[in-house]
Amino acid sequence: MLSVDRIDTYYGETQVLFGVSLAVRAGEVLALLGASGAGKTTTLRSILGLTPARSGAIRFDGREITHAPTHAIARAGIGWVPDDRRIFPTLTVARNLAIAGKSTRFKRWKLADCFGIFSALEHLMPRECENLSGGEMQMVAISRALLGAPGLVLFDEPSQGLAPKVVQDVMATIRRLKDEGVAALVVEQNVSSALAVADRACVMSAGRIVHDGPAAELREDASKRRQLLGV
Repeated sequence: MLSVDRIDTYYGETQVLFGVSLAVRAGEVLALLGASGAGKTTTLRSILGLTPARSGAIRFDGREITHAPTHAIARAGIGWVPDDRRIFPTLTVARNLAIAGKSTRFKRWKLADCFGIFSALEHLMPRECENLSGGEMQMVAISRALLGAPGLVLFDEPSQGLAPKVVQDVMATIRRLKDEGVAALVVEQNVSSALAVADRACVMSAGRIVHDGPAAELREDASKRRQLLGV
């Protein structure tokens, strides 16, 4: 579904990613872990074309997207749930979701599908987003991504600022997407939550991938978790 092959990414003249490679298969959840500043969000931004890689290649669904514009990458079927949600605050939930819909070759999600995942969402539709809680905004952000008919969703710190119960609901949603055949790349500081939902895990340090393997390996090996992640 997604192949990132030895990309180098810079901010100005400062190199941030060094030969980063990773892959996400169809219907798979890949956790991308590492300390703050390791390069995880920059990896997502490179995939999305927001901070394009200077070298290497990124392919999605058999098509090279390394230097494609962000809107074309979204239309190809990559959804994004950013860490700050980026909801239009003065618009209602209904309006935020109405402008998100599009068709790709992947499953087209309807509002009813989103209501089936988030039972509270239907009752939030008339409310302006500036009046929502963090958990409610995350429901809107995930639903917005789904209405874009993605084959892959990039999650950037989906548990950030949320209560533990809401974190559980968000991770359960990622499992539900996997059951629906939607792949996910999850950047997450909450290591235990990410490993609980992931099939595989990559660990980044100083802009490089230093580990790539089954998530179960890190779930079950505390010494390796401490070695790679300090937890």
